[in-house]
Amino acid sequence: MSLRVTFLGTGGAVPTVERAASAVFVNREGDRFLFDCGEGTQREMMRSGTGFAVDRVFVSHLHGDHVLGIPGLVQTLGFNDRTDPLTVHCPPGTDDHLRDLVHAVGHDPAFPVRIEPVAPGEVAHETDEYAVRAFETEHRTVSQGYVLEEDDRPGRFDRPKAEALGVPVGPKFGRLHEGEAVEAEDGSVVEPEQVVGPPRPGRKLVYTADTRPREATVEAAEAADLLIHDATFADDMADRARDTAHSTGREAGSIADRANAERLALVHISSRYAADPSPILRDAREAFDGECLLPDDGDLIEVPFPDADD
Repeated sequence: MSLRVTFLGTGGAVPTVERAASAVFVNREGDRFLFDCGEGTQREMMRSGTGFAVDRVFVSHLHGDHVLGIPGLVQTLGFNDRTDPLTVHCPPGTDDHLRDLVHAVGHDPAFPVRIEPVAPGEVAHETDEYAVRAFETEHRTVSQGYVLEEDDRPGRFDRPKAEALGVPVGPKFGRLHEGEAVEAEDGSVVEPEQVVGPPRPGRKLVYTADTRPREATVEAAEAADLLIHDATFADDMADRARDTAHSTGREAGSIADRANAERLALVHISSRYAADPSPILRDAREAFDGECLLPDDGDLIEVPFPDADD
């Protein structure tokens, strides 16, 4: 079951030739989400081949480099004869402003656009297999990040043991794996725990958007398979990061380290590093021993299951 992350916009407030404004596209087995939608997101979607079939948009805050791509995307979806609703999740108290933005060009969208505020700690979207919830971040306005976390998966099925216990090959294997006791060929009852191992964790993806390093992020990102964290500046500009309510690469690395994250992706790179962003990556790697990435626009990351190598 795939979980793919495409970095559409990895730049800061001012876009550069190399980096567009903030946008991250997530495709979880056909469920397609945008985390923020800055100016230029449509072009990056075309360049990256993600397509425009977005089910939901998760907005972190209302600064222009995170939302100004929404009106254009809505218009393009209308031109493409979309009829399905588009749901936009946002921090509490920002929904009226987002509605104004969607209608900024003076006419109603050609399909329903639902603006749904969600508070930190609440679930924005939930299915039988995963949930997306908000958590509080610290920026210069009302802001929040999002966690996409999958439910635990059934443990590994021990087929040789099931056969040894007399379970016939076929549908009863699946019933056991789903937690149902079955009858063996000799009439005895085989319980799931006899042939199914302990539950296995699903995957966890965390997106902070613009933020100062916070304990709430450490808690939200605990054991994350991928943490996408603000890393606007290198460590020699820590004062500037603090003044503008952003994070440095080292601070992002420290958060990932404390959260025991598997991988860290550094985004929202200031335009002052257009020629060379390597100091941000260097600082982060000094604070975090896990895999540390500074993705370019268009980069795609496949998020594997924690036990993929078992």
